[in-house]
Amino acid sequence: MKRSLALLFLICALLARPAVAQSQNEEQPEANPGRPTVSTPATLTQVGYLQFESGFTGAGDSPEFSSRYGFNEVMKLSVTRRVELLASAEPAAHFTAVGTTTNRLADVFLGAQGVLYQGEGAKPTFAVSYFHRVYNGGASEFDFGSPTNSFLVLASADMKGFHYDANAFFTELVEEPVRRAQFGQSLSISHPFLKNFILSGEIWHFTQPFLRSNAVGNLWAVSYTARKTLVFDLGFNHGLTGTSTQREVFVGFTYLLPHRLWSRHGFPPNGSGAH
Repeated sequence: MKRSLALLFLICALLARPAVAQSQNEEQPEANPGRPTVSTPATLTQVGYLQFESGFTGAGDSPEFSSRYGFNEVMKLSVTRRVELLASAEPAAHFTAVGTTTNRLADVFLGAQGVLYQGEGAKPTFAVSYFHRVYNGGASEFDFGSPTNSFLVLASADMKGFHYDANAFFTELVEEPVRRAQFGQSLSISHPFLKNFILSGEIWHFTQPFLRSNAVGNLWAVSYTARKTLVFDLGFNHGLTGTSTQREVFVGFTYLLPHRLWSRHGFPPNGSGAH
């Protein structure tokens, strides 16, 4: 599995070299951050541009661990205006559970997202996505678990200066030999302030079928757009039920490689950009 991950990152690094030189008068692409909220935008990254979402999360007081620290990475690449490929991994996780401290490579997910309806302004964009866990590293999990299969319905729109992302989750959790369905919802609302800053607030909920309980959290984050292709973020999440991860802090960034990976004759550029 480690060889597969290394090969995946190597391929992405090689693809990152521009296939053709960009024209000077071509509009600069914009990052479309999906982090740090639980909710994912229904809009896609611009076609042909590789986006990285990198971060670090520290958490404590959860059903499966007393403390947990890990790096996370998400890669996105839209191959058409309506289809985006995704890969998500946690290269390293350091956690303490039942008095034992361990380091693990955590889970790896592969998936895709497709736009069903492209909205504009107050008219929402609707999309669906699917993820499959291709590797289970055995690290202690957060309160919402680590689904084997995930299906999401997504909606995003702008209204009166505010932007919202709403997701509905339909997932499968496995504790061999038992498989159970899990359901979740999330709503993130963001608003720009000062210059280049965005404040985001979110409420989210997941059922916990094996604990016969519910995980609910409230997340707040601030993002700073350093340039169109680079966005920094930091924030915290607080669990609102006894079986939720009680505290999480995170910091990271989203970077869109500013060069198209193939000529615009292969796929036309996408009109969607950052929030």
